[in-house]
Amino acid sequence: MRVLLRTEVAGVGRRGDVVEVADGFARNRLLPAGWAVKAGPGIERQALAMRRNREKLDAEALRLAEAAASKLVSLVLRIPAKVGSGGRLFGSITASDIATAVHDQVGFEIDRRRVLLDEPIKTLGARQVTAHLHTDVTVQLSIEVVAEEA
Repeated sequence: MRVLLRTEVAGVGRRGDVVEVADGFARNRLLPAGWAVKAGPGIERQALAMRRNREKLDAEALRLAEAAASKLVSLVLRIPAKVGSGGRLFGSITASDIATAVHDQVGFEIDRRRVLLDEPIKTLGARQVTAHLHTDVTVQLSIEVVAEEA
């Protein structure tokens, strides 16, 4: 069955794509959930408008991500944390903490799932962390974990 996707569906396509899917998948999943509409005559015009809108939004998101990356490259994010003996932290610094620090210090919103940490940070000091701001924009964040003032 040919359907026009109204949202992005993993493994199928993106918003505005006209795709051929199994009849059962369309009837049981895509159509009832509102993720797609059955493609009929004249649907190509609607699909073209959806794709144009998607491309415009993607271009704007790319522009914003590149602007944020240019700010973040030269910045050192200082994250205060409570420290015990030997420079070990009480708790740890997570991707969520880093995303919050970016928002507080730069004003740019980063999804915590886009910040790549192999493991939570548990010691004081400086390090580099990778963040994916967009599918085409990746930036190295300079993080410095400092002792919180009492």
